[in-house]
Amino acid sequence: MQRKWMMLGAILTMLSVGIGAFGAHMLKDKIGASAIATYETGVQYHMIHALGLLIIGLIAGQLGESLKLKWAARLLFAGIIIFSGSLYVLSISGIKILGAITPIGGVAFIGGWLLLAIDVWQRGQRSSAN
Repeated sequence: MQRKWMMLGAILTMLSVGIGAFGAHMLKDKIGASAIATYETGVQYHMIHALGLLIIGLIAGQLGESLKLKWAARLLFAGIIIFSGSLYVLSISGIKILGAITPIGGVAFIGGWLLLAIDVWQRGQRSSAN
């Protein structure tokens, strides 16, 4: 689990840099300021949550794997695809209905971070009880 999520996190971090550069250099003059702002929001959340996957991998290496960590990683990954992906397509295509699925990705992000927090907290409770 550790290597898988760290590798995926590194690849997604690299992609966020590439996608951000594409937006800054190729799209800036082709789409409006509002669409660029939407695109940049997608890039920002993409990067933050890809780093989250790296963090989960590191935690799994330090504390061991768990079902909650696996689901936290899965939810962050799904959030990147749904949240950031929908913002990328929305900003480039102008298809407004895509904005309706963006919150699903946001809920996935929240769920992933919540599971991570619960997992680390519960492990702390177990170790302090010993």
